[in-house]
Amino acid sequence: MGQPEGQALRTCLLALGVAREMGLDHQQCADVYYVALLRFVGCNSHADQDASSAGGDEMAFRRAMATVISGTPQELVPHVVRHVGAGLPITKRARVVAGMLAAGPKQAQAVTSATCEVARMFAIQLGLGPTLVRALGYQFEYWNGKGLPNGVSGEEIPIAARVVMVARDVDIVTQVGGRQLAEEMLRRRRGRAYDPLVAEAFRRHAGPILAGLKDEELWNRVIDVDPAPSAPLAAAQLTAALECCAQFADIKCWFTRDHSPAVSSLARKAAANVGLDAVEVESTAAAGLVQELGKTGVPNGTLAGARPLTHGEWDTIRLSTYLTQRILGRCKGLEAVNALASSHHERLDGSGYHRGLMRDQISTAAQILAAADAFKAMTSERPWRPRLTPDEAARSLGADAKAGKLAHVAVEAVLAAAGHGDMSPRQTRPAGLSDREIDVLRLISLGRTNREVGEQLFISPKTVGRHIENIYAKIGVSTRPGAALFAMQNRLLG
Repeated sequence: MGQPEGQALRTCLLALGVAREMGLDHQQCADVYYVALLRFVGCNSHADQDASSAGGDEMAFRRAMATVISGTPQELVPHVVRHVGAGLPITKRARVVAGMLAAGPKQAQAVTSATCEVARMFAIQLGLGPTLVRALGYQFEYWNGKGLPNGVSGEEIPIAARVVMVARDVDIVTQVGGRQLAEEMLRRRRGRAYDPLVAEAFRRHAGPILAGLKDEELWNRVIDVDPAPSAPLAAAQLTAALECCAQFADIKCWFTRDHSPAVSSLARKAAANVGLDAVEVESTAAAGLVQELGKTGVPNGTLAGARPLTHGEWDTIRLSTYLTQRILGRCKGLEAVNALASSHHERLDGSGYHRGLMRDQISTAAQILAAADAFKAMTSERPWRPRLTPDEAARSLGADAKAGKLAHVAVEAVLAAAGHGDMSPRQTRPAGLSDREIDVLRLISLGRTNREVGEQLFISPKTVGRHIENIYAKIGVSTRPGAALFAMQNRLLG
């Protein structure tokens, strides 16, 4: 949600500490712990919408709104006027602010619904428990019933959601304005957004807990206090977790929603083609799943810019692989995967990023991953160009190899693995979807409006709407981001 590194970890430790002071039982504390860590795992699902509404930088918008996310309309409106679109040209900023105020309630409903639905879907995919899954659906509900998306009130809201909402707000406001400002917020929102008993517990205990947190110790502290520690993941569990990471990164932009799994599959085949051993093949495939994690730290307006990027925007893009390295660097056992994933934009002539590695510094596996990523990107639509045909992409890769950017052996292996055809042929029709419904699902997952879907499929927007209603009923979702995640989970976007 656009916050500095460590915010979710502090929220987790603060929430768990207060939960224990409140005397919550073991299961409730476990739910508090994981809700704090996963609360915003659905936020990427509406990054495109947020970026469009905020003038291109959804991360700056989210940072600007962080202190009032649980506030009243009287807090929200002046905050939007003062902070949203800061730095934009004055006329563009005026349009952004006016548009946001006009769309406010409707957009807030859509965003909170999507965040909750996608978070629940990720939790189910990870095999997490039912009480945790349920709590993730109540992240924006208020004690007084005036929250979103369903207007639930009081003790109908799971205690984990009530505790984590306050913990997150207290941490952010304390970081911005100190303990006194946080206490004023607790008094103001007590009995409104916040459960009064929870607010009082934070008033009494939050200060000492936050004072005892040191940034350099946060990660290890969070690992150490897990109320429900589990054994190391088996191979299949690790793959499932990495697939969730791929979906979390890919759902951020409509044009990348089939990217990472396709790169992983292609890189696996290509690595086997050149004779890498089984361990290297699996590491290459795993790296393909998580190589784009760092792009979650890049604004969508930069990722999707149809205009030439500024030097500053290019620097932000180049930092994405560094962010991938930082994220994966905390994960013991993924050292080999990290080395590959954070190198997929390196080039043999030193022109790549973020390290500027040269030929003899880039492993064969990393060379293959770079070629697989490039081929998949070329054969996918982008806001600034149509997708290339496989033959066109093959010629472009060949030119890069001839220019000394990509390795000839890697390019040849990737092209052989791709077969110059569809890398993700449709194998099944999940949830009883018809072929037409799959066509509609694919297009809405890629950001198309009902009118655009109708034009492409030669049906009316009204017919598209009926198809969408049927799709939602069959796959058990209620939002377009939820439908997009279902399509990603079932590999329907290739």
